[in-house]
Amino acid sequence: MEENMQQPYGSWPSPIDAALAAAHDGQPEWVGFVGDEVWWTEPRPAEGGRRALVRRTAEGAEESVLPAPWNVRSRVIEYGGRPWTGTVRDGAPLVVFANFADQRLYRWEPGGGEPRPLTPVSPVDGGLRWAEPRVDLGCGEVWCVLEEFTGDGPDDVRRVLAAVPLDGSAADDRAAVRELLPERHRFVTGPRLSPDGRRAAWLAWDHPRMPWDGTELLVAEVGDDGALHTVRTVAGGPEESVAQAEWSADGALLYASDRSGWWNLYRDGDPLCPREEEFAGPLWKLGLNWFAPLDNGLIAVVHGRGAAALGILDPESGEVVDAAGPWTEFGSSLAVHGERVVAVGAGPRTGPEVVELDTRIGRARAIGARHRDAVDPAYYPAPESRVFTGPGGREVHAHVYPPHHPGRTAPDGELPPYVVWAHGGPTGRVPCVLDLEIAYFTSRGIGVAEVNYGGSTGYGRAYRERLRGQWGVVDVEDCAAVALALAEEGTADRGRLAIRGGSAGGWTTAASLTGTDIYACGTIIYPVLDLATWGPGETHDFESRYLESLIGPLAEVPERYAERSPTTHADRLTAPFLLLQGLDDVICPPAQSERLLAGIEGRGVPHAYLTFEGEGHGFRRADTMVRALEAELSLYAQVFGLDPTPAVPKLELGT
Repeated sequence: MEENMQQPYGSWPSPIDAALAAAHDGQPEWVGFVGDEVWWTEPRPAEGGRRALVRRTAEGAEESVLPAPWNVRSRVIEYGGRPWTGTVRDGAPLVVFANFADQRLYRWEPGGGEPRPLTPVSPVDGGLRWAEPRVDLGCGEVWCVLEEFTGDGPDDVRRVLAAVPLDGSAADDRAAVRELLPERHRFVTGPRLSPDGRRAAWLAWDHPRMPWDGTELLVAEVGDDGALHTVRTVAGGPEESVAQAEWSADGALLYASDRSGWWNLYRDGDPLCPREEEFAGPLWKLGLNWFAPLDNGLIAVVHGRGAAALGILDPESGEVVDAAGPWTEFGSSLAVHGERVVAVGAGPRTGPEVVELDTRIGRARAIGARHRDAVDPAYYPAPESRVFTGPGGREVHAHVYPPHHPGRTAPDGELPPYVVWAHGGPTGRVPCVLDLEIAYFTSRGIGVAEVNYGGSTGYGRAYRERLRGQWGVVDVEDCAAVALALAEEGTADRGRLAIRGGSAGGWTTAASLTGTDIYACGTIIYPVLDLATWGPGETHDFESRYLESLIGPLAEVPERYAERSPTTHADRLTAPFLLLQGLDDVICPPAQSERLLAGIEGRGVPHAYLTFEGEGHGFRRADTMVRALEAELSLYAQVFGLDPTPAVPKLELGT
């Protein structure tokens, strides 16, 4: 432990460098069982950002089952979906997965040589994509979602439920892929088969809705021909979001719907546990799941108001018993096998890890990607989840991470600089968990406030819909309310406030810098900046009509599109900023960033624009994350007058 001494905020020496933060970026995803074994995917920032497939053997060892460059990740709807599945055949694992580089489905059996392709290469670059595979050994098929591009434009696409032969006969023959029913909707999730195999259930929706606006829960009969017939809608609609559906062991249809204003669970239409809590979330990736029925009739659930706990719901009594442990947040991926439940949990002092709950004894333990302190945990921040007051008295939820160091305090009277973090989505939520990227700043004496502004999930549909028609207003106001409240109460230095965010958070950052005078600088990461062009033709299909709910229909409120866009108000941008952009980003393409830069050209605004080849929407490579993090710290050091220890490469701010 270091000797306690006074040193100005922002200059405290920290063992958490950018390389360490980058090495711990990301979390395990897509947990599942292959027989009795638990498998999942895991990030590898040092290996070009690939997602490795990992298994936990019966002996308790973890092993990466496919070497580089195999990358288990789907590009369906660009954000992806569940990319793998597994079963046991003749006593040995059989795994089917999507490989990121070519988006083909592959079949692999340990000890059976290299993975073998099951689907063909598309004539359109990366234009045959697959998600939510499920193996049916009886039929010798893999049922999944097929996303098929029919042209070079992002809107030239169709999505259907499909069956891929497991014998590889479709590896070079698109015609050998069987479509389970004609195309009916723009978006579909993977089919769930009833226990008797006679019915299938899935979700569907169409433009301009997003899945958290309204979806339909569809059920069809599985015919003798293996196709789906007699499709009917059993729940959902334009203003009801069904986020997940599953069959119970006795053949009842379970689903999560927000018809009450909260995503609650229903069984054949009857509520199971009506609460003002969320038992589901936004379907940003196909195959996310928040509940899983066990064979004994109980249901594993991820639920809560804000923070999401792992629990077991008894549908007969409506009672939920939560798992005990250091995990205060669980992600949207869980699986069950017998009386075992696996999920991904994290906490303020525990990074994301694979957690197994034995429902017989109620014991939960980390079994995979276990958290290990990379540095003395005395350097971790001690966050507080708070509720602030926004315009009109509305509640604004945020997590505040004060500067913290075991051996340093600031001189008497000095207030710390603070950076407001605006999350992406914007329909999302940031959890209060250990993040070494946050600790990178707080351990140096820079505070962080993560804001779950109006529009965030986890607090009911009404909170989520505060952003309807108000993007660029409510999010900006809520972030400002938190920043100013921290300054007014003496927590933060009013003259040293910054804002940063990526994607939709990049939009909020840019809109805050062009629309308020609160922040001394900002970091804008792969942003949306020009509403008039961010839509059909420039961004991907999934979000191409998103602005109709966030802003309003373009034909009806064209002036709003111009008025809200940071590119329109580039003349108001005077604060120094850092702009970070992946050159392979098809969601927020570089053209968005370049328009903002054109608008400030010659105006003397200090700024830096860093681009990264091979990076898309969301940085995944360790070297990219190191460069970006050090550049961000350098920006704050220059603007706030800080002297980081150790020093970081100076970011050249041009004008």
